[in-house]
Amino acid sequence: MASTGTEKTLFKRIIDGEIPCDKVYEDEDVLAFRDIDPKAPVHVLVIPKQEVASIADVADDVLAGKVMRAAARIARELGLEENGYRLVTNVGDHGGQSVFHWHVHLLGGRQLQWPPG
Repeated sequence: MASTGTEKTLFKRIIDGEIPCDKVYEDEDVLAFRDIDPKAPVHVLVIPKQEVASIADVADDVLAGKVMRAAARIARELGLEENGYRLVTNVGDHGGQSVFHWHVHLLGGRQLQWPPG
């Protein structure tokens, strides 16, 4: 559900501590937590703390880099580098985006298939 300006997205509520999460990483700009409906043995959502609807709306290359570097760091810390992992971001309704706060899915821990679906 998109934010109307007064309504917070689910992820903004998590960032603000209103909804608990299983946090795996946090710094000044990025928060990462385990997905509550995992699609792989490891399924982490990596999000910027800054509110931005999708990667298509990110105007700050530094922020985009911080999110992606955090995802790579988390993958390394969770032991996914050796066998590989997938990073996915969905844009818009037809792209499968369900929460309109940019997020990257970090998936791993098993052989992943292509196409994803």
